Amino acid sequence: MKPMTNMNSKKWVLEERWEWGKLVTFIPNKNLPVYSWFYFKEGFSRDFVHLMINLFKLDSRSVVLDPFVGSGTTLLACKEKGINSVGVDVAPLAVFVSQTKAADYKIEELIRIAKQIFEKKFERQDLSQVSRFTRQFFSKPSLEDILFFREQIRRVEDPAAKNFFTLALMNAAMRVSYAYKDGAVLRVVKKPVPPFRKFFKKIVKKMIKDLKNMHFKPCKIEVYLGDARKMDFLRDDVFDAIITSPPYLNKIEYTKVYEIEYELFFRDVKVDPLRSYIGLNPKSVIDPFPDLNLPEAAKAYFHDMKLALEEMFRVLKNRGKASIVVAGGVFPDRVVESDILIAELAERIGFNLDRMIAVNKRVATTKRVIKIGEARESIIILSKP
Repeated sequence: MKPMTNMNSKKWVLEERWEWGKLVTFIPNKNLPVYSWFYFKEGFSRDFVHLMINLFKLDSRSVVLDPFVGSGTTLLACKEKGINSVGVDVAPLAVFVSQTKAADYKIEELIRIAKQIFEKKFERQDLSQVSRFTRQFFSKPSLEDILFFREQIRRVEDPAAKNFFTLALMNAAMRVSYAYKDGAVLRVVKKPVPPFRKFFKKIVKKMIKDLKNMHFKPCKIEVYLGDARKMDFLRDDVFDAIITSPPYLNKIEYTKVYEIEYELFFRDVKVDPLRSYIGLNPKSVIDPFPDLNLPEAAKAYFHDMKLALEEMFRVLKNRGKASIVVAGGVFPDRVVESDILIAELAERIGFNLDRMIAVNKRVATTKRVIKIGEARESIIILSKP
C-alpha cells in the first residue's frame, strides 16, 4: 500500500492488487457463453462484476447501474445472480449488443428461424451499396454472403430473434474480415478465411448452445441509449450500486474503431463522434483543475467525468456504492493520474472515497524510448453518505 495526497492535502491509501489485473480486461470473457458474443476490447470481465457484487453484498432486492454499459457485461453478470440492472450508453452499437446479450429467448423459435434462413438459396448482391472503405476489409464472396444474410434477417418478424441473428451475423462478419483493430486505427491484414455460409451457421449453432448452457435467474434489465452526463430519464436515489468503466483518457475515436459494424448493420443510425471526452469541443469546457495546466483533451475529459459523477451521485441511494475502473492518460510530456483526479472530483461532489486499488501499470514513454512515468489502471470504490 502506498500513501498518497490529494489536492486538498488529504491522505489517501493506494492499494496494490496486481492479481486483479486481468479481471478489469475482457480476456476472461472470451470463452464464456453469451459474454463472448461480441468481442469488446475495452470491457471488463464477468468475474470483476461478481467480485464487486460480493464486495457490496448485493442480492435480488438490489438494483445496479452501469452508465457506460459497453457490451453489457455488468447486466449479464447481474442476470446470473438474479439482480435487477440498468445499462446506459451513448453508442447505439453498445446499446444493441447489450440488449441482445441480455434478452430472453425462445430457443425452439431460434432453431426454427435458423433453419429457415439457411434454407434460402443464395442471390447475388450489389456491392456498390457498400463504401470502398468497408469493401477493402472483405473478400468479395464473404461480403456478398454477408449482405445476402442481412436481407434474410431483416425479414424476421420477432424483434428479439432479429437482434439475435443480426448480432450473430456481425460476429461472423468481423471474424472473416481482414480488419485488425489497432488502437484507434483499423488496419487491413489479409488472411485465409473460411466459406462464410458454413462459418455463419457454426456461429449461430454455438450461440444457441450458449443459451442452453447459461443459467440466468429472473430479473429486470433495462438498457437506454443515453448520455452518462445527463441521465434525466432516471429518477433520484434509485440504485444500490454502480459498477462501470468510463472511456479512458486517450485519443481513440470509438466510432472510427467500429465504423465497419455501423455501416453494415446500422445504416440508418446517425452516430456522433465519440472520443474519451464523449464528443465535446475541448475548448468549450470548464477546467476542473486549473492549477495543473492539463492538456486540452484532459481538461475536456475531467469536465465530462465531473458531470457523469454528479449524475451517478444523484441516482445512487444513500449508502449506495460505486465501483469505477479508470486508467492514466499518457501525453508527450507527462502521465495524467486519472484515478487521483477522478477520486478528487468524486469527493468534491459528495462521495466518500472508500478504496483506490491499482491493478495494472505500464511504463509510459515518449518518442518510444524516453520514460516519462507509469500509467496505472485502478478501481475507485466510492460510497454515498
